[in-house]
Amino acid sequence: MLGFKTKAAKLLLFGTQRFCSSDTLWELAAAEAQSRQSGAAEEDGGDTVSERTVFLMGSKAGGKTSILLRCLDRDEPPKPTLALEYTFGRRARGHNTPKDIAHLWELGGGTSLSDLIQIPITPANIRSLSVILLLDLSKPNSLWGTMEKLLQAAQTQLERVFSQAQQAQKSKPGARHQKPVQSAARVLPKDYPDRELVSPFPVPLLIIGSKYDLFQEFDSDKKKVISKTLRFVAHYYAASLIFTSNKSESLMSKTKSFFSHLAFGLDRGKTVSCDPGKPLIISTGSDSFSQIGSPPVTDVDITSLHAKNPKDLWKKVYERVFPSEGVSEQRELKDPAKDPQYSEPQIDAMRAQKDQELERYKRNAAKSWKGLELET
Repeated sequence: MLGFKTKAAKLLLFGTQRFCSSDTLWELAAAEAQSRQSGAAEEDGGDTVSERTVFLMGSKAGGKTSILLRCLDRDEPPKPTLALEYTFGRRARGHNTPKDIAHLWELGGGTSLSDLIQIPITPANIRSLSVILLLDLSKPNSLWGTMEKLLQAAQTQLERVFSQAQQAQKSKPGARHQKPVQSAARVLPKDYPDRELVSPFPVPLLIIGSKYDLFQEFDSDKKKVISKTLRFVAHYYAASLIFTSNKSESLMSKTKSFFSHLAFGLDRGKTVSCDPGKPLIISTGSDSFSQIGSPPVTDVDITSLHAKNPKDLWKKVYERVFPSEGVSEQRELKDPAKDPQYSEPQIDAMRAQKDQELERYKRNAAKSWKGLELET
């Protein structure tokens, strides 16, 4: 509050010309404070502390926590993520300079807890938010479903938040002095490859394919389908893409560069690898639909697939090779009480007792209804 009052006093003593405008003193002071607060996340130099937010989501047990700890240089054993967890990272730009801060959110449970996405994506951090989607390459049958559901949930929340932020800004005093909140549509450079054909994700997006060491053991044709499909998805959303493994120091180093670019604004390097026989490393804007080519099909005519759009076509081709998991299995994942990582012996015992009481009640109720029917 000290800075806020100081600015107000300066406006009162020396800012007579600005004070004579239609805005009141407190509106000008509030606009100045808001401008300083929102600009803190965008400053790259000077002594201003930069604060960014990175939201990590993806495949269940895909290695999100392990990769996050490696990127933060934390030597500690990873623990199962309980629903939604928060941590932070700090980095100094130089000697005797303030440390930049990265607010890090990690969503556990794969797609089963996608409703929690609304917690880390808020109007307060929308200007400095990035999203990381981690997909387990060793489980290709659940890959498309996980990607589709999580990205759709995040995009819906982002569009809602952008709308809320715009409405809130319009209602604030001195709104015309503030930097306007951009719409949910991310603006790409004019020379971006296939600019008119892609559908940019609302905020910067990084797709990480984990467990590359297990992925290497797949048949070459299957690896080609997965690699080309993820290249298409990444380019379609104007995202970056990298394959990695906790067992490879080289790949983890490159993954850390991509992470640091989102978390602290550092250079992510210029390495590009599109060879399906090698780990994919593709920065946003480094690929194109012409380089990716058409969906890899051998036993089906593409024209026979009734697709609504190119993304739907790639989905149909991919799921012919890797059929999605059954609906029953997906429903099973939605009940956290049956997930071993959330086990609590005392609570589980009480839950089992209540379940037994409920079953007895159902049986007694059924007998009562039968008795009533006989009497009638």
